[in-house]
Amino acid sequence: MAFIDCHFYSEALGVSASMHVILPQAAHSQIGMASQTRGSKHPTLFLLHGLSDDHTIWMRNTSIERYASELGIAVVMPAVNRSFYTDMALGSKYWTFISEELPALARSFFPLAEERERNFVAGLSMGGYGAMKLALSHPDRFAAAASLSGALDIDRFAREQALMEDFKLIFGELNRIEGSENDLFALADHLVSSKKPAPHLFQCCGTEDFLYEDNLRFRDHLRKLSIELTYEEESGNHDWGYWDRKIQNVLRWLPLPARS
Repeated sequence: MAFIDCHFYSEALGVSASMHVILPQAAHSQIGMASQTRGSKHPTLFLLHGLSDDHTIWMRNTSIERYASELGIAVVMPAVNRSFYTDMALGSKYWTFISEELPALARSFFPLAEERERNFVAGLSMGGYGAMKLALSHPDRFAAAASLSGALDIDRFAREQALMEDFKLIFGELNRIEGSENDLFALADHLVSSKKPAPHLFQCCGTEDFLYEDNLRFRDHLRKLSIELTYEEESGNHDWGYWDRKIQNVLRWLPLPARS
């Protein structure tokens, strides 16, 4: 695998932005690595970080490079600070950055596939919310999305955390989240009414996680809408031991195209 640390100017943010990128490499003598490639342009997983982290965290706390090398998939890990993947009420346009600018820039820098069936998104905690938001908002762009311990009921979560200044900066008036473009429940409703094909969805959360009840509510909402969902739960907390295990499940679950 090739690893690239990228820093570039973002027009959406008006400042320098960062991402880590893992690219497949055709190699036969890397010690301890099973390398694969899938043609000239690589299927891509956009892998999102949580509230307290940045674009470096997946590389530092999991073996994502080793896991991805076995599948021949590129992994793009951007930094969005504490934005909850939104165009902030008082801050930068991180939703525009993550949903529009970043995919186009990444594909201009690297040989990444553009087709829906070769693009996927996943994330943990805040990133799990971001992954579902991307897939439900743009089902024509992503074949699959996965949330690991996601903050999926953002209306309830933001109200509970109302004393945190972040949420006022991100969402503005917290009583306006429900039913908005930031509400995953409303986005799922809209996807069904739009009649567009739904991405494959994966959701997991540890039963001791403080976001477990939020995950149950979102799971049940998707089931009520008859949106196909792979759901996993087991004993676990909001920690990297759990996420390192579960990202391996996500990678095995992804509907990757056959190697060419």
